[in-house]
Order: sequence, then structure tokens, then C-alpha cells
Amino acid sequence: MKNRIVGLIIIGITALIGFIVYSFNKALTDIVNTSCSHGPSCAMWGSIDFQTKISLGVMAFVFAIGLYLIFFGKEEKIVERVITKVKKVGAVEQKKVTKEAYHKIIAGLSQDEKTVFEKVIESEGSIFQSDLVDKTSFPKVKVTRVLDRLEGKGLIERKRRGMTNVVILKS
Repeated sequence: MKNRIVGLIIIGITALIGFIVYSFNKALTDIVNTSCSHGPSCAMWGSIDFQTKISLGVMAFVFAIGLYLIFFGKEEKIVERVITKVKKVGAVEQKKVTKEAYHKIIAGLSQDEKTVFEKVIESEGSIFQSDLVDKTSFPKVKVTRVLDRLEGKGLIERKRRGMTNVVILKS
């Protein structure tokens, strides 16, 4: 729908360009008629014809873009995966994620992966990576490696926020 609106706006702009070209061409023709004493062999007539053809070409190109957007422009649909709102700078709150929904997944994880994954679930699906280090008492390197494995399995996603990452459950 938005592409159609943009296409219509572009066609409106093309009509405005057409009016300007017509007015400009009419004014130049009047000027050349009064100032050129050579008649049709005057060089100014060739200049007017050249400029008119270029402006009509540009106008046709812009018009074609407008038509393309109206008839062939595909709409991109933006799908929101999770409803989010900013709770404080850099922190994101998401829909509550329960342990029951991930019970089968947790059964296939190693003990370290379970610990980290459960901490993400307990924090309602979003937690800073630095907070995971504090809550699990694992070293930073171990938490990073565990998160790498969980991200490889498609269970979590990390997004850079300042000097740390936000770990988010994938739905």
C-alpha cells in the first residue's frame, strides 16, 4: 500500500515538472520570438528544442518510476517476533517465557548449558551477558563459550549493547 502512495506522489511530482517545463518552454519561445531576428534558423531555437527534449525525457523517466511503484512495487512485510519495550537504557523486557515451553530442549543440554539457559529463562527471556557471569559464577570465557553453543543450537541470540551483550531467547 505504501509503494502505491509513493508512486502516486511521484506521478504528482511528474505532473508538476510537466507544468514547469511547459511554462518555461512558453516563456523561452516568447523571448526568442522577440529577440531573434534570423527566424527559424536562429541557434536559440535549437537550444530550446534540446532542453525541451531532455526535460521531457527526465519527466518520462520519473513517471515510469511512479508507475512501476504503483503496479509492480512489492510490499515488504515487517513481522514483529516479540513485543518489546525499553525498560531502561539498553535493557529490553520481553514476553514471559516459561520453563515448561523449553522442557524438552533443556533435557538435551549439558549441565553448563542448562545452568546458563535457565538463568536466561528466569530473567524473562532477556539478560545482559555480564549479569549471566555474576548469576552463574562461571568465568567470562566459560559463559561466552556456553552462549556460543546455545546460539549455534538456535536457542538464544546475542545483541551488542555498549560494552556487553544482551542475551535474548529465540522464539
